[in-house]
Amino acid sequence: MPRAVRTLLALALVVAAPALLAAEKSILVVGDSVSAAFGIAQARGWVALLGERLKQERLNYIVVNASISGETTAGGAARLRPALERHRPAVVIIELGGNDGLRGMPVATMKKNLGGMIEQSRQAGARVLLVGMRMPPNYGPQYTSEFERAYADLAKRYGVALLPFLFEDFGGRRELFQPDGIHPTEAAQPVMLESVWKRLRPLLK
Repeated sequence: MPRAVRTLLALALVVAAPALLAAEKSILVVGDSVSAAFGIAQARGWVALLGERLKQERLNYIVVNASISGETTAGGAARLRPALERHRPAVVIIELGGNDGLRGMPVATMKKNLGGMIEQSRQAGARVLLVGMRMPPNYGPQYTSEFERAYADLAKRYGVALLPFLFEDFGGRRELFQPDGIHPTEAAQPVMLESVWKRLRPLLK
């Protein structure tokens, strides 16, 4: 290959490198069944809809959905580091805790796990959006109050963005939940996306 051609190719790679790097920015979602689109088509879940919104807004981010149905904060904490190393996300959305609460696990344990996940994410250079959940009233006023307050406490302690309650705009609408009364329907997914988007958009630098 002539020297002049090699030089031109090298210059082209240098010019293209910033664009390639920009296109590789990712948003890592670590959640449970609510983010894993339980009971509906994956392509209609709020995480998939987030990917579509990013394309519509022409923002150079891809979405990596590392959510698993039944996941707890302990499970998420155990899986996070490999995911951070693999995907090197610019933003991490943590949507966990619901299964901890439904199992009656100590709130202090949940907070410790979530706090560790926030710390790991920030150490990896990622911005964090913490997504909260609430417990049904039959878990008792003390537990439900402590559970809800845990997310606000963590957001304040670590200075991260917070969506206090993922179901904030439709939690009282029974028709937007599947027969189990826990998992949102397909119709609820765009509503959840809008709630997440309001808090996520400022983090997309």
